[in-house]
Amino acid sequence: MRILVTGADGFAGRHLCELLRAAGDEVVEVYGPRAEGVNSDAQNFDIANEAAVRTAVENARPEGIIHLAGFSSVVRSHGNPARVFAVNALGAVNLLTAARDLCPKARVVLISSGEVYGPLPEGIRAGEREPVLPLNPYASSKVAAEIAGLQFHRNYGLHVVVARPFNPLGAGQAPTCAVPSFAAQLWAIQKRKAESVVRTGDLAVIRDFSHVRDVVAAYRLLVTKGEAGQTYNICSGTGRTIRSVLEEMMALAKVSARVEVDPARQRPTDMPRLVGVPDKLRALGWEPRYSVTDALREALGLRQA
Repeated sequence: MRILVTGADGFAGRHLCELLRAAGDEVVEVYGPRAEGVNSDAQNFDIANEAAVRTAVENARPEGIIHLAGFSSVVRSHGNPARVFAVNALGAVNLLTAARDLCPKARVVLISSGEVYGPLPEGIRAGEREPVLPLNPYASSKVAAEIAGLQFHRNYGLHVVVARPFNPLGAGQAPTCAVPSFAAQLWAIQKRKAESVVRTGDLAVIRDFSHVRDVVAAYRLLVTKGEAGQTYNICSGTGRTIRSVLEEMMALAKVSARVEVDPARQRPTDMPRLVGVPDKLRALGWEPRYSVTDALREALGLRQA
């Protein structure tokens, strides 16, 4: 399949393109406007620029589209909600419009987020039928993109599938995220370039983690087998605290350090618990192949045992 991947320079994008090529797909990569040090043959564009998006789709003429490009920081989204919506919501509309006009038979996977569910009652895991209750501009913009995608499916017959990944982990994640931030601090402590303190946000929150390679495998499955007009969670179904993740990373890195909560690293609003239900995706044949420990070792730059 000839697949257009937007945001191919991002954390998941790099892993996805590697997987697609290994599976024999023809991959057309599109990067963000500030991407550096990546494939020189790829196109750089701003997803919020309608003309640029149309040109990219026209040049690619894809059979499948996996739309990863977007504003991905929950914390930073509070500082510029207008830009977040321009990139995540309007950007999705730009892509959907171009697909409708230029490759109407293409299979489109819109990457949303488990963040859209917002807080759930104690003991409840998020299934796709749960109502969404976004708590931040990032999640709100993803809900808007989802609505647009499903509208394009209903009105124009575009084959649109929505994917809601929860918390992917692995090598190459942005340093502003919790796990790579922990990794950088632990190695600085080990090399005696910093005091033996790890500064964190709220460690009590519970999240549903998956290895990024399992997540991108789900993206490929959805572009080939996902049902149009449907939404699929990508998650493990199991929650664990951020504290437990940090403690495991300290054990893997063989580093002992004091832990301090840094108010600057905390979100203005946050969910104490977010765990999903992966049953709908599993019904398509998806099964995770990698553990959270595998992902943490890779985030730390350690060889697999």
